Amino acid sequence: MSDLVFDEEFVRSLLKEQHPDLADLELRLVDGGWDNQMWRLGEDLAVRLPRTERASALLEKEHRWLPALAPRLPLPVPVPVRRGEPSERFPETWIVTTWVAGEPADRAPIDRGPDAAEALAGFLAALHREAPGDAPSSPIRGVPLERLTAEVERRVQNAASGATLARMREVWDDAVAADAWDRPPVWLHGDLHPANAVVADGTLAGVIDFGELCAGDPAADLAAAWLLLPDGAAERCFAAYAGADEHTVRRSRGWALIGCLLLLEVGHAGEMGWDGGKPTWKPAGEAALERLFAA
Repeated sequence: MSDLVFDEEFVRSLLKEQHPDLADLELRLVDGGWDNQMWRLGEDLAVRLPRTERASALLEKEHRWLPALAPRLPLPVPVPVRRGEPSERFPETWIVTTWVAGEPADRAPIDRGPDAAEALAGFLAALHREAPGDAPSSPIRGVPLERLTAEVERRVQNAASGATLARMREVWDDAVAADAWDRPPVWLHGDLHPANAVVADGTLAGVIDFGELCAGDPAADLAAAWLLLPDGAAERCFAAYAGADEHTVRRSRGWALIGCLLLLEVGHAGEMGWDGGKPTWKPAGEAALERLFAA
């Protein structure tokens, strides 16, 4: 499915088939992530169509859980409002969500640090409630960090050498040495990096793409304090969050290192013109890594 490209005529035909009351609204293609192609629908909605093998399951997860979580969240999120069923025209599940206004943080970095720190802390505190027993889990998100050491070491060796390599290992070793999360798993966004944070007027204005929604250690999401916020703002975020003790902050730095490595890898691929690469991710990753080393 990764090679599928949907034009306006095709997307409108899906709407006419299953949601005809929306079919005449304006459609505009939006640059999105790997798993889904996104079209803005009118002023207030968006259509998300899966284009990878795993994408339908991620959309179904959002459709199942996000409408119940969204009302308690203090920032706008893309709430599913319609579901597209598999059909002869398109054999996958797709959804219509609310539109979250603003620009992704990899293209419009946050510059109102104190305001954004408070907004991020408030959002995560509202999201990080104990998850029910049937909440989705992930083998790589919100799990004990030591499970990921081999993969992180491989990525660190590919990404750096010399002093930078040594500093990355120091961050990781300290995060793994911190006390593990020993309370019930909480709801996590699971993928809170700059491309999934929306910025308006220089501050955090929304959070998108909940496909990796799962239950686990809140430190995985608190890594966003390093990945998103400008210099000096992470500490304010942790203070406002209130539940971030020393060990949680240390673990968050390990999760942030994983996020930095991802941003650098995808950004490098974008510079090289490789498929799936995004040039805007590299400067975001470099800036986040500097903040992480300075902490």
